[in-house]
Amino acid sequence: MTRADRTREPLRFAYWVPNVSGGLVTSTIEQRTDWSYEYNRDLARIAERVGFEYALSQVRYTASYGAEFQHESTSFSLALLLATERLKLIAAVHPGLWQPGVLAKWIATADHLSGGRVAVNVVSGWFKDEFTQLGEPWLEHDERYRRSAEFITALKRIWTEDQAELAGDFYRLRGFSLKPKPLSWEGRPHPEIFQGGNSSAARRNGGRLSDWYFSNGKSFEGVQEQLDDLHRIAAEAGRIDGPKFGLNGFVIVRDTEKEAQDVLREIVAKAHVEAVEGFGAAVRQAGQSTSDKRGMWADSSFEDLVQYNDGFRTRLIGTPEQVAERIVEYKRIGVDLILGGFLHYQEDLEAFGRDVIPIVRELEVRDGLDPALVPAPLAHVDA
Repeated sequence: MTRADRTREPLRFAYWVPNVSGGLVTSTIEQRTDWSYEYNRDLARIAERVGFEYALSQVRYTASYGAEFQHESTSFSLALLLATERLKLIAAVHPGLWQPGVLAKWIATADHLSGGRVAVNVVSGWFKDEFTQLGEPWLEHDERYRRSAEFITALKRIWTEDQAELAGDFYRLRGFSLKPKPLSWEGRPHPEIFQGGNSSAARRNGGRLSDWYFSNGKSFEGVQEQLDDLHRIAAEAGRIDGPKFGLNGFVIVRDTEKEAQDVLREIVAKAHVEAVEGFGAAVRQAGQSTSDKRGMWADSSFEDLVQYNDGFRTRLIGTPEQVAERIVEYKRIGVDLILGGFLHYQEDLEAFGRDVIPIVRELEVRDGLDPALVPAPLAHVDA
């Protein structure tokens, strides 16, 4: 499917799974959210009922920057898959802490158990302590992405080849045969592979290898620049088109624009300064360690870092109409998916599905989308 064809597809919606304590902003503002399984099970059922197609589980291995407690991403994703009917779970994993053959087997099993609803987000890593505290080597930035490229290549070969072979610098496969393989059908030869970043190394992996590329929060200009680069890299690699593009955004929808902006101001005013500054020091080191100083967070301000994936930059803040219109503008330049974070998760996510997604669909139809392609709501999900 070409880039032009994708603009005629319905926009997809995903949300960050709050399987890590502390919510999605590093602030002492009240956040009516919880990292427990029971809360997240109910949230997942709400999400698929109101129009979300994907959920992304977070991966953290050690306490840091307000995230004191974490549920492991792959097992948590499987639990949510088995508690839902059509929601797709994207499990975040770190190469270097997983062996690709082991993960390939886990994903294949989860794929059969869920009817083909599991995906993987390959995270090259930014938090040095998660590796060194476990006795694993901490590689230089571009080497971490080179390892991830081999990791993705290994997954694809294991999932699609009878006897997978790979002679890499980080991973080796010698006639490895995986049975059963994951489910596959036209347009989905294997479970979807997501990968994020902003650096040149991340873009190379995205353009050459990934099905999806996740971006931190960006303005229209920032998104356009990344899209142009990704599709150039994809073309050089012989791909018909680049990866589909997912954009992170922290969503604040209220009855008036002033109410929404007041919430943003309160979040930033009540920021946990020590945690934000600690996180900022860690991620800026990661971003500035790239060969061209173009990594994630390299130019993030204090306010940006209060939402730890620059979600405020996408500016999904205002009335339902304002937020829907901005989302559709992102789609018009090539965004395929919005990855949302919320303050009061169950209430805000449900309101987004009720008040914003229908406006997005109306605007898409006005832009020429066939109404028959608009996803139908799930008829019934027990909370």
